[in-house]
Amino acid sequence: MRIAILAATGSTGRHLLEQGVYRRHTVVALVRNPAGVHLRATQTMQTVQVDVQDPTSIARALDEVDAVVSGLGLTKGGRPDTLTAGAVALAAARTGGTGPHIVWLGAYGSGRSAQTGGPALRLILKLALGSELVDKAAADEIVLRAGATVFHAGPLTNGPLSATRRTVALEDAPHRLLPRTVSRATVAAAMLDEAENPRYSGHIVLPLP
Repeated sequence: MRIAILAATGSTGRHLLEQGVYRRHTVVALVRNPAGVHLRATQTMQTVQVDVQDPTSIARALDEVDAVVSGLGLTKGGRPDTLTAGAVALAAARTGGTGPHIVWLGAYGSGRSAQTGGPALRLILKLALGSELVDKAAADEIVLRAGATVFHAGPLTNGPLSATRRTVALEDAPHRLLPRTVSRATVAAAMLDEAENPRYSGHIVLPLP
């Protein structure tokens, strides 16, 4: 497969890039700063400079791509509409229902999973993210309408890849006061699984360790 990784220099994006290459896909790292890519370019891994605020740059980069997996997140000092802009750019690549399948990273307890996550988690996210929650929820809805699979991950860690990972639909989320932590490596693996074999198009899912 030819898979594009959006925000391939980010905390989760680096795992997506490494695992995509390890799985022997042809991988396109979509980044704002190519100097930040930690893997050397090869015949099956290339870097393309893009800006989510410039949908044309995204559209060009997604030509002949089978799936695009996004690890896009908000950075300190970054524009507050970054996620929405990225979602719009990716959704535009699927005009008419064709184009690469989108696998998008969101946050458990935001948007549609806010009620499922429970009041304690909602309060924590509100205190931690504030107005960023609006951007997250809006971005989710944009890519969901384009048929994306949206992963709502719990608190992320830098732990190892879980050998027992599984992906469940939002309605099958475990009932807990607070969600279990999950490693970025595990989330990346689950997202790539979905890119390779889409099972939850148009739905929100949870990556579990």
